[in-house]
Amino acid sequence: MLAPDQLAALREPIQIQADLRGQPLRFESTWGLFSPREIDEGTRLLLQHIKVEPDADCLDLGCGYGPIGLTLAALAPQGQTLMVDKDFVAVDFAQRNAALNGLQNASSLLSNGFDQIPSAARFDLIASNVPAKVGKELLALLLHDAHRHLRPGGQLYLVTISGLRAFIKRNLQEVFGSYDKLKQGAHYTVAWAERTDR
Repeated sequence: MLAPDQLAALREPIQIQADLRGQPLRFESTWGLFSPREIDEGTRLLLQHIKVEPDADCLDLGCGYGPIGLTLAALAPQGQTLMVDKDFVAVDFAQRNAALNGLQNASSLLSNGFDQIPSAARFDLIASNVPAKVGKELLALLLHDAHRHLRPGGQLYLVTISGLRAFIKRNLQEVFGSYDKLKQGAHYTVAWAERTDR
């Protein structure tokens, strides 16, 4: 059985420092969130391959405690970055981490996919570290909603386990009419699509 001081230590936020795309960032995390002790391999791989303009409006879909969204906010200081997650604990930590890093152009929102994102909201870039167990039905919904919420010329970046590679390729080609495999690592694949209609 854990002693009271050990339990108290487990309740304390986990501290993470990371250099992501040349941005020194600090994060607080907690048990129960995805990859609570370190920035995971898929997130790092995704961030290495994202091209973001300084004035881009960005969306981090399934933000966790915010490593992708806050990196985008730091790289696009003249734009606005929205981070969404269906876990209220993740949304709380993402907001806390935005404040911790002084990123006033980043905000977080509790939303199951795009459900709570205003229908008129449009983004230049949407990024997501897609959970392995998301399910193909929800993934199809997310891709269609992402297309609708991107501005013409807007970019979608996804990192998935490599086992979903063929599914992602087929569905991005169907929904977006475009697809590129930017990087295939040992466990993860980074995919890209663009909203090409004007």
